[in-house]
Amino acid sequence: MWQRIREFFRDSETIFWARLQMLGAAIVATVAVIDPMLFANYIPAAYLPAYVFLSGVLTEYLRRRRSDL
Repeated sequence: MWQRIREFFRDSETIFWARLQMLGAAIVATVAVIDPMLFANYIPAAYLPAYVFLSGVLTEYLRRRRSDL
């Protein structure tokens, strides 16, 4: 089972992270369409820049972790 999962992500943490973000974004977008005020109470808009920054840092770390520099 684990080997099939690794093959699906081509043994890459960056691809895994990108697909996980896409899944999360699809779920959040679907819920936001159903009830737009649901996330407004829990996630202030001021946190969005911090999320984008931290996501970028994590993605860069995962990408460089596999590179042979």
